[in-house]
Amino acid sequence: MSEAASRAVRLPADHQPVAVGRIGVLLLNLGTPDATDYWSMRRYLKEFLSDRRVIETPRILWWPLLNGVILTTRPARKGRDYETIWNRERNESPLKTITRSQAEKLAQRLASLPGGEEGRIVVDWAMRYGNPSIKERLEALQRAGCDRILLVPLYPQYAAATTATACDKAFEALMRMRWQPTIRVSPPYHDDPVYIGAVVDSLKAELAKLPFEPEIIIASFHGVPKDYHLKGDPYHCQCQKTVRLMREALGLPPERLLLTFQSRFGRAEWLQPYTDMTVKGLAEKGVKRLAVITPGFSADCLETLEEIAGENAEIFREHGGEHFAAIPCLNDSPEGMRVIEHIVRRELQGWI
Repeated sequence: MSEAASRAVRLPADHQPVAVGRIGVLLLNLGTPDATDYWSMRRYLKEFLSDRRVIETPRILWWPLLNGVILTTRPARKGRDYETIWNRERNESPLKTITRSQAEKLAQRLASLPGGEEGRIVVDWAMRYGNPSIKERLEALQRAGCDRILLVPLYPQYAAATTATACDKAFEALMRMRWQPTIRVSPPYHDDPVYIGAVVDSLKAELAKLPFEPEIIIASFHGVPKDYHLKGDPYHCQCQKTVRLMREALGLPPERLLLTFQSRFGRAEWLQPYTDMTVKGLAEKGVKRLAVITPGFSADCLETLEEIAGENAEIFREHGGEHFAAIPCLNDSPEGMRVIEHIVRRELQGWI
């Protein structure tokens, strides 16, 4: 008999029905608009850019700029960008498609755990911005009888603007629950040997498929303002360590595997070197064959499919480059699922 069934048997005969004894695993990713039209993009961008962890500019300065300029002009432009990568079959962004698949495949892999086949472990997924929301899926897990829930932020490197804000949203939902489930949060895994091994194995496999050998490989990470780093955010250091470990595993010197930061926004200085400027500079110096990998993203999204494979490929060729390859993220590949399963199995110890 499962633990859930055993606990249910011990309830008094006149006790109101209650589901207990199950364990939830909630995968968390950044977010996605519901559609590419102006108003869908505006809702998504407003939620994202209103987050105080994402934009730390004082509200008195940021609010007029956000509502008067950015949310008037940016939704249409970003909507066109999303149109270039949109999953038309499912009418959703690739990030949503891939994250759902990661959750489904993880559920299959956890079926071998004690109670897994009996449905004791429930795997779900949510987005920090957009749908399905963290609040919605936490409540669904609780209704399903999950009195213990593991939150798994799918960000290898910790940043306040990613991992922390996802946890903030989860804790905000917990504040409104009368009967809170017990919560664990999986830690960042930027230097986990299984993660490094998966990234390296995936990179080798993708390079073997190319009709050319890259002269240089760039590891591009999403950027954050330099000021956040100076205030103590460990993101920059964790990105540096990830790339150092990748270099060691691949046997490459620093000049063959570069670290850069992409997706800067606004006029403030962000972490450098910038990906687009590096790509431009390499092409101008005579580099003809370039590959870019994005190990900070657990799933392909706008920043990898449109910004790297689209914009940066164009920049490279416009300035003299010839062959450009955007290496896919780990996604729901065997390597990617190996990482997620490893993290979840490790963090569930003591609960199963």
